[in-house]
Amino acid sequence: MVASSERMHYVRTEPVETLPPPSHVPGAVAWIKRNLLSGPVNTLLTIAVLYLLYLVVPPLIDFFFVDAVWSGSDRDACRAETIGREVGACWAYVIDKINYFVYGSYPAGERWRVNLFFALLGLGVVWLLWLRAPHRGLGAIYFFVIFPIVAYFLLSGASGLGLEEVPTSLWGGILVTIIVATVGIVFSLPLGILLALGRRSKLPIVRLASVIFIEFVRGVPLITVLIMANTMLPLFLPGGVTVDRLARPLIGVALFSAAYMAEVVRGGLQAIPKGQYEGAMSLGLNYAQMMVFIILPQALRIVIPGIVNTFIGLFKDTSLVAIVGIFDLIRTIEASRVDPNWAAPTVSYTGYAFAGLFYFVFCWGMSRYSVGVEQRLAAGQQR
Repeated sequence: MVASSERMHYVRTEPVETLPPPSHVPGAVAWIKRNLLSGPVNTLLTIAVLYLLYLVVPPLIDFFFVDAVWSGSDRDACRAETIGREVGACWAYVIDKINYFVYGSYPAGERWRVNLFFALLGLGVVWLLWLRAPHRGLGAIYFFVIFPIVAYFLLSGASGLGLEEVPTSLWGGILVTIIVATVGIVFSLPLGILLALGRRSKLPIVRLASVIFIEFVRGVPLITVLIMANTMLPLFLPGGVTVDRLARPLIGVALFSAAYMAEVVRGGLQAIPKGQYEGAMSLGLNYAQMMVFIILPQALRIVIPGIVNTFIGLFKDTSLVAIVGIFDLIRTIEASRVDPNWAAPTVSYTGYAFAGLFYFVFCWGMSRYSVGVEQRLAAGQQR
């Protein structure tokens, strides 16, 4: 019995010889061979793309950075015959007009109110979207209830609060673009959810009304909705009742985006298995409780890419409000580029490049945030 126990070993006592590293470790070279040079077709496509980049990227770098003009007070700073060399982007023009691009014609002495609005908006966005933020429920109340009221009186003014009244006809630039995008995003999601639920409702009147609204709005371009909201909406109001010129496109953008959002949410609702509905009903939950606690959280998680894609499209479509006379960022650039003090060949290109950079930063930020949310939710499901 002793001899038998001596022969039993559960832990290795002798040192194990260290093995050499693998002879083929994946790296940059292996990735290039696998993804870019895996065959004759891929190799030719890679060479073609590199050649196109060679043709496009260096001239863009020269135009926007190497040959760019960064300082100056008028058009002479951005004219080749004045400075004696080739002129690229005229960033001096953007720097000189930056206040107009941000505030429009908002009174200079009251622009601190716009800056405060941006700060309060940033606080609400961070509080609402940061998953580890304290008291996120209070953050939602602040963003959807408190902030809109404060922002309205802050920007429009109120004599009782000692704030000079500023008509919306003086608002413009990035201020208007942010307002239109924020209102559209904030209202399109809840309205879209209600429309999606209405389209799947068992009540014929509710379902028919939802279908008619969604199909009608999705069947016309946004510019048509904006023109109708701007010119025809006052015709349906009682005499003496008017709607602010900025509120009209805000309503049009929110309703238009809500129709598209409804279809995105409906796709998520249809992807939920029938067993989820049956399980919720077996727990004794009513329709509202089933949707709020069981169905909608799963459906919205499924369609996060579609929701963010709709938000990005909405943010870019805010430039269309310029067609109905609203001075958003694009309209302020178009108005400023005809200034005779800045009549230079590259001024227009530089202004639109600045607008493109502005839209890219915001849209890219929304896209990256959605990717992070998807990854966190996927990790939570795996656990």
